[in-house]
Amino acid sequence: MRTATYFFIFLNLSLALFEEPAVYPLPFLATSVLEVLCLLVFLGRLTHFAKVTLHNVFWKDTKNICIMVAILLSLTDLAIYGILRLYNVRSIRWSRIVRPIFLINFAESRQIRRAFRSIRNTLPEITYVFLLFMFSLLMFSLMALKLFGERNLQTAEGLPYFRNYLEIVFDLYVLVTTANSPDVMMPAFDFSSWYALFFVAFVIINTYIFMSLFLAVVYNNYKKHLKVMPGGAGD
Repeated sequence: MRTATYFFIFLNLSLALFEEPAVYPLPFLATSVLEVLCLLVFLGRLTHFAKVTLHNVFWKDTKNICIMVAILLSLTDLAIYGILRLYNVRSIRWSRIVRPIFLINFAESRQIRRAFRSIRNTLPEITYVFLLFMFSLLMFSLMALKLFGERNLQTAEGLPYFRNYLEIVFDLYVLVTTANSPDVMMPAFDFSSWYALFFVAFVIINTYIFMSLFLAVVYNNYKKHLKVMPGGAGD
């Protein structure tokens, strides 16, 4: 039963690769039949839980409620989408975002649920580090706008260089990953080699210091919550 449940959960999640929009789309009838099959298996598994669980315990378990709501939303969305297709009305399968609920809330997924709960408990504790990082990013972006925005510099493609604040924030955010290094600083470096110090300082502070600090906070808090995570049959 556990293997079958995992198989149909994987199949249900994989349908997103073949439903429109997709690189290799399958006919709507094929994906809808597979989805209905998966939902029937989930409903049967839930019925099995109800048969072997006390009535008041079953209905107090939020995991079972989440699965039932996800099944209902998926069937409703599938029916609406199918009807709209008959009238050639273009729509979007919005219920696909609820499919991970099946992966998290079935009893067989206890370890996944524990990991998800640890991540959820860790997020509030890393918020302050994240806000401090965003403050640094915004301040460096403002400095870049003041340093380079009034010098009429251009990129290699002939586009304006560092004249829009939001674009500067995005470019420097990418620079944290060093994905656009050193291209992002070359127009400023060609104008004056001293401007390279700005980007060096940015990388040192945000990439090496803040990212290391961010990783340490995430790791330590996640490990702490993972150790104190309670177990039990109702987990």
